[in-house]
Amino acid sequence: MTLSQLFQLCISSPYKKVGVAANYALKRENDLLYILFQDSDGKVDWKNNLDFPAKAYKRMNKTVWFAHRGFLKVWKEIEPYLAPYVADTSVKKIVVAGYSHGGALALLCHEYVWYHRPDLHSSLQGYGFGAPRVFWGIKNKLLKKRWEQFTVIRNINDLVTHLPPAFLGFTHVGELLKIGKRGKYTRIQAHYADNIAKELENAGL
Repeated sequence: MTLSQLFQLCISSPYKKVGVAANYALKRENDLLYILFQDSDGKVDWKNNLDFPAKAYKRMNKTVWFAHRGFLKVWKEIEPYLAPYVADTSVKKIVVAGYSHGGALALLCHEYVWYHRPDLHSSLQGYGFGAPRVFWGIKNKLLKKRWEQFTVIRNINDLVTHLPPAFLGFTHVGELLKIGKRGKYTRIQAHYADNIAKELENAGL
């Protein structure tokens, strides 16, 4: 599946809502499982988007690392529903993807799969279209390996992909793939789904 096709799957899938603001969709193709997350859907999502102080997430080698508080709250609502699908050993490959708010959840889900399914390390893939920054203080090289196969797709100067601000300590993890040409859109327009789709096609992705 191309990135253009995966993005269309992200924005057109029938999503299931759980908890207050968690929307996910699943697609199974033989032993391949797609886990998809929806973009911001209403005022509650935006409240969580802007609730970005860092909150302790996990401990690794006696080091505490942190994540965006609002996104972590939503992920914890959705995690129990996805756990059985991730644990299913008939699944041999997982692709996690999301757009905007959903891209942030995809980052958290990708780490969850990496941690709970070590047998899938080589086949796990993740994509965050227009994803914001989620993690704070990620400097440990072993920790960064968890997102080696995750790609954040940024349409030129997409505003959302620059939030929360780097000067607050938040950072992207994985690979940052830039598409589009400067001057074509405003920073807000660069985040629109139609424009991301157009630039993915223009790039032949």
